[in-house]
Parts: sequence; C-alpha cells; structure tokens
Amino acid sequence: MTGSSTRAAIAEAARRQFQAQGYAATSVRAVAAEAGVDAALVMRHFGSKEQLFLETIDVEGAFGQALDGPLGRLGERLVSLVLDDRLGRVFRTTYRAMIRATDSDQVRAHLLEAMDATLAAPLADRLSGPDVALRARLVAAQVGGLLEAVAILEDPVVSGAPSAQVARWYGAAVQALVDGGA
Repeated sequence: MTGSSTRAAIAEAARRQFQAQGYAATSVRAVAAEAGVDAALVMRHFGSKEQLFLETIDVEGAFGQALDGPLGRLGERLVSLVLDDRLGRVFRTTYRAMIRATDSDQVRAHLLEAMDATLAAPLADRLSGPDVALRARLVAAQVGGLLEAVAILEDPVVSGAPSAQVARWYGAAVQALVDGGA
C-alpha cells in the first residue's frame, strides 16, 4: 500500500469502529488490525487516538439543507432532518460517537466548533431582532437535545412517535427561538 492508501484504509477502519463502538471502546490496535497495518502506522499517520477520531468523524454540512429556505419553517425542517432516516441515521451515529468521546477536552471543543460552524453561526447570520447569537446557540442546544433523545438515550416515546408529529411539536419550540418573539 502507498502512504495515501494506507492513511485512507486506516481512516475508513477508524470511522467504522468509532461509529459502531464509540471513542472509548475503539482501540488503535483494533483500527490497525481492520486496516491491515501495524498500530505504529496509525500513530505515524495520525499522531494520537484523539487526532484519529477528530480527522475521521465528520459533522460538517449536516444542517446545510435545513438552513436553506425561508426562516418561517426552519424549526420544523431542522427537526425533520434529525429524524430523517436517510440522512439522520448517519448523522445520529456520528453524533453518538462524538458525544461518547466528550471526556476529551479536544473532542468536546471540536464538537462545539462543529455545532457553531454548521448550525449556530450560519443561523445567527440570518436572524434579526434581539440576541441573535444567543438564540442561534439555543436552537443548536435544542437540536442537540433532540439528538440526545433519539441517538443516545433512544427514547422509545420520542423515537416511536410519528416523525411528522415530533417535527410539528418540537419544531414549534425551535421556531419560537428562530422568530425571537416576533
């Protein structure tokens, strides 16, 4: 294998293991074994388990499609995105892996940066009225709460409810922050 193909094989093995097992349960040796390389190569290419995680778990662009369009129904679109099986399953798996790794200061900072870059900052740029930065962060917190319910806790009431009903109710709560009392 060439250097770039070795790195790609390691990254793919790490992505699968982090998503399936979480950060703590994934070992550098197991990633190396799945990639068919020595553990020392994992460290040579990525430097540390934290860096391997940060470079292979991607949340960029997760909210782009929901942020497009008029603000008037943004709350419902965000909730629908989180619940959408086609996109949501991959995103929820990634989110679960990141949450499980938040005992790492570096991973926690990366998660906060990613939520800001993919949701809070682009939303704040579109909002008007008072406290736009705070309202955008609170929207991100509400989305995080829903992700917690469906991806981490696997709440049977929330997960078992019709998606349209959850989008209507939870979307209205998110929308109140988007609208800012307007």
